[in-house]
Amino acid sequence: MQEIVSWDARELSCAVADRRVTCVEVMEAYLDHIAAMNPHVNAIVGMQDPEVSLRQARERDEQLGERLRRGERPGPLHGFPHAVKDLTEAEGLPWTEGSPLYRDRVGRQDALLVERVKAAGAVVIGKTNTPEFGLGSQTYNDVWGTTGNAYDPSRTAGGSSGGAAAALALRMLPVADGSDYMGSLRNPAAFNNVLGMRPSWGVVPSPGFTAQLGTAGPMARTTADLARLLSVMAGPDPSAPLAASSSAAQPWGPTSGPGSWPEYLDRPEGAFRGTRIAWTGDWGGRLATEPGVLEVCRSSFAAFERLGCEVVEARPDFPPEEIWRTFLTWRWWANLERHDLYADPGTRSLMKPEAVWEIERGLPLGALDVATAAEARDRWFEALRSFLGEHDYVLAPAAQVFPFDKETHWPERVGGREMDTYHRWMETVVPWTLAGVPVIGMPAGFGPEGLPMGVQLVGRHGDDLGLLRLAHAYERETRWVERARPALLD
Repeated sequence: MQEIVSWDARELSCAVADRRVTCVEVMEAYLDHIAAMNPHVNAIVGMQDPEVSLRQARERDEQLGERLRRGERPGPLHGFPHAVKDLTEAEGLPWTEGSPLYRDRVGRQDALLVERVKAAGAVVIGKTNTPEFGLGSQTYNDVWGTTGNAYDPSRTAGGSSGGAAAALALRMLPVADGSDYMGSLRNPAAFNNVLGMRPSWGVVPSPGFTAQLGTAGPMARTTADLARLLSVMAGPDPSAPLAASSSAAQPWGPTSGPGSWPEYLDRPEGAFRGTRIAWTGDWGGRLATEPGVLEVCRSSFAAFERLGCEVVEARPDFPPEEIWRTFLTWRWWANLERHDLYADPGTRSLMKPEAVWEIERGLPLGALDVATAAEARDRWFEALRSFLGEHDYVLAPAAQVFPFDKETHWPERVGGREMDTYHRWMETVVPWTLAGVPVIGMPAGFGPEGLPMGVQLVGRHGDDLGLLRLAHAYERETRWVERARPALLD
């Protein structure tokens, strides 16, 4: 049983496809492991009845037999237990968004992401915890409680995909979905020594006609597994008019079955020789950082240099204060979707203060404010595009602090500086969000107190495969996930 939950997604998929383990055995192993681990960190919430999960696993075994008899390969997640981030609707499961306003809400249908995960063969067993409405890089709410860090449950798991990251690190899930507006796939990956990928905007389809800043993406313990889940999540859909085309969304080829992903990621020795990586650091002192964070991040340079890369300190020629100001306008505008909840004093009183803060700053915005922010976003994208003509990739810290006490809602001081907003301590992720470029949050090591930290590897828009390839090579050089397991697992 312990061996099953220790496998990465590629190993698990091969074992299921080869009939070395049944989907029921996989489900039993994971349910037992979740029962042992989850009470320590509160990562997976709203679980369906175990008997339902086991029945669905038996159905997957029957489906597998039928597919193999027809000479077909199983889906890339066949028989996997999966938990969906609690911002996403899944039929029959709680859909609270971490808000007491939705405490009793149950999903009536599957969101597109959930449809795709199920079509790939997964059994959706529950939800992963998230802060209320996904606001803030600290996973706590009044519905499910707080999620602890996999390496120290008294510390935060980050957010907003904190439940997903902690569950992955403690081997309670083979892979996990998440979403990212302000580092929600990158910060929890850094805090829990796993990987999280924010794909190029449009690769994972989002409904609507506005290219807002948020996107869903995969989390995993290996880059090959990131690619596996991304291949399930990505691709156009009639509900998403701005989604990337199929070729752009899945550049490594069609989903071709278990064990096929590494062939798209492996590069010959010397393939990265001469690759230029720009290190942005703290943007010349603009970003407040906790002592030790930058040192851990800089320690990652050696792995890139062994691959033949050159890492130099450089930043795009664009005012960082304009990036921040533009981001805030977009975020305030996006949060006006909850205006109806704010307008009613009864529901407003039950909302997280940070949600009220966002809406109250969005309400005074005028058309000119939004137009100005849109124009600034375009200029920033062009400045970054030009910068990535001189440098192949960008490297940046994935967070500005180490995991802090989980009873602290957000750090009010960092590096001796007062934080003027509840999310200023995550400004390091903002430039790449605003540009819509692909970013992978990867482990970089551990600080003086033994707490994880990570870096963001940033690529050119649309070159998600190239980014995955360099991340894959870095992973092979460092092997942080397998080298540094959470003590709880032992």
